[in-house]
Amino acid sequence: METPIAVLGSTGSVGTQALDVARACGIAVDFISAGRNVDLAEAQIREFHPRFCAMADAAAAKDLRVRTADTDTAVLSGEAGILDGIAQTAAHTVVNSILGLAGLRPTLLCAERGKRIAIANKETLVAAGDLVKEKLKQSGGAMLPVDSEHSAIFQALHAGDQKEVKRILLTASGGPFFGYTKEELRRVTKAQALHHPTWTMGAKITVDSATLMNKGLEVIEAVRLFDVRPDQIQVVVHRESIIHSAVEYIDNTVIAEMSQPDMRACVQYALTYPARTRAVIDELDLFRVGKLTFLPPDTKTFRLLGLAYEAVEAGGLFPCALSSANEAAVSLFLRDEIKFYEIPEIVEAALSRFDGGAEVTVENVFAADAAARRLVFSQCPNAQNVV
Repeated sequence: METPIAVLGSTGSVGTQALDVARACGIAVDFISAGRNVDLAEAQIREFHPRFCAMADAAAAKDLRVRTADTDTAVLSGEAGILDGIAQTAAHTVVNSILGLAGLRPTLLCAERGKRIAIANKETLVAAGDLVKEKLKQSGGAMLPVDSEHSAIFQALHAGDQKEVKRILLTASGGPFFGYTKEELRRVTKAQALHHPTWTMGAKITVDSATLMNKGLEVIEAVRLFDVRPDQIQVVVHRESIIHSAVEYIDNTVIAEMSQPDMRACVQYALTYPARTRAVIDELDLFRVGKLTFLPPDTKTFRLLGLAYEAVEAGGLFPCALSSANEAAVSLFLRDEIKFYEIPEIVEAALSRFDGGAEVTVENVFAADAAARRLVFSQCPNAQNVV
């Protein structure tokens, strides 16, 4: 790539892998943003020499500014700093891997500016995907998926026209508790939930993978990204994580994308599209894989996947409420204030009390986010109301 990129959430799992790709492919980096990991942000500044770095945390920005005073990188602060960096960056392609709704306004600004957004911020798409798509339509910008499943679908959709798509086969590893009963889930520990069988990810998304909430969010993402109905998306448990998803066409032909389970391949394709460049991941050895298996998910035991289908069917602000309620419940679990099996129970109870009839606007999305969190914390009065 001749033009530089920007990486939002550069110190997180996807952000660091995006910089791995930039390093391997010789791609310049003009702007990075992070939360509060000053040590890693400093190392990234010294390696990639971006013109700007924004730290969401004001104290972290102050510390980083002192540490990097000998560099040419301007350190910005807070959400305003992230938005300022987007407004000033020379990057046309922006990797957005900010966690949660904190990524919404940056995504919308990228869309307004006509950027090509390599999107890994699923909460934004779940809560306000149609708002982002409308701004992209107006500006001429584009959005390319970075999640392995959606990247696979995006690639498979090149085999036919939209009107020829019969259904999307969205693969899932099944998480660490595939095959567990409800009773067995009551004994799950935090350490077990944070041990994913295939991927190395942040704590929140790892827990979501264990509850199958992450797959539920991906169902909603697929509806937003690919303009399909929820009933056109079938989740398939594929334990080997070699087929990353597939598209079935009306002639019953299935086009699948296969590769080693490594997020860097998805990031690389989003950054270099429509070109393909030399691999940054290992090649796939099918003889070593040996076999591929496919099973249906257990939506009765793993209730959150079913709730995701219900939320996207209901529309409006319900998908936002589901995502926010889940984020709040997972935060309680990670602080040892609730048990693993309680996450779906608390989320479902919150969603049953949520009024999602308001119009989907930026202001209403953030209001729905706050309301869903309050509904979660009201069920746990002794818990700290902090996410």
